[in-house]
Amino acid sequence: MVVDGQVQGATAHGIGNALFEWMIYDADAQPLTTNFADYLLPSAPDIPPVAISHIESPTPNNPLGVKGAGEGGTIPAPAALVAAIEDALSPFGIRLDQVPITPPRLVELIRAAG
Repeated sequence: MVVDGQVQGATAHGIGNALFEWMIYDADAQPLTTNFADYLLPSAPDIPPVAISHIESPTPNNPLGVKGAGEGGTIPAPAALVAAIEDALSPFGIRLDQVPITPPRLVELIRAAG
């Protein structure tokens, strides 16, 4: 149950990275995203149900055979979202090269694609 919670939280973090979270700086490198009104984080309604499956393979590198599990969702979530959005926008020939993928950024890319 603990590992499932870690994976769910990591997936939520990955979704936040892909769609919401962005540190913005001015020309003098001063942060403009200084509170949670500016630096957006996903909330419960933003996170879909996540089906979690485990493949157990104990490590021989420690006596307990344990490994970390909490980071697993942070890496694939942004990649999966970028791939899905690129696929949906393939008629426009849009390629995404940065996250977060915000609605204003998508509108900008679609307009630029004509």
